[in-house]
Amino acid sequence: MSSAPVPLRVERIELAECCELFPSVSRDARGCFVKTFNEEIFRAATLASRFVEEYYSVSKRRVLRGLHFQVPPYEHTKLVFCTDGEVLDAVVDLRAGSPTFGRHHLFRLSARRRNAVYIPAGLAHGFYVTSARATLVYKTTTVYSADHDRGVRWDSVGIPWSDTDPILSERDRSLPSLREFQSPFHDTAR
Repeated sequence: MSSAPVPLRVERIELAECCELFPSVSRDARGCFVKTFNEEIFRAATLASRFVEEYYSVSKRRVLRGLHFQVPPYEHTKLVFCTDGEVLDAVVDLRAGSPTFGRHHLFRLSARRRNAVYIPAGLAHGFYVTSARATLVYKTTTVYSADHDRGVRWDSVGIPWSDTDPILSERDRSLPSLREFQSPFHDTAR
């Protein structure tokens, strides 16, 4: 006997149009089936629905990736979710003139919870792996562009990461602080 799928639930937060999504899940004796994206449902919720690239990362416990974003004209909206393990996921408002500029919001993304985060352009994104390993899937509205790929240092925005000495890439270790960052993003709601 299978249970009926739950419609997409959208929980908006105060940073831009960022939100946590709880997608449709069907369960039966075999396990579950998760619908991570439906264009019509996303449009009805006024979320970007044209994703042009998808990729995933596999990381071990204590790895911190971020805080990353792309600058114009290759800025993008991201949809991220965890298919294995659990991460502490963070977004930071980088929109100049925004009343929430420099503020962050944290989410617990996990394969068990089956939740996702919708991250509009103008927000930096990063995560810290809290399980033995984690696989994070990313859908983006623009393709990756090395020339437009940027970041701010993980420890420069006041995020209460649970580790003061995480495993970082050399690139992430040498990113500029938020204070040093000159934002090309602007708050369009004002």
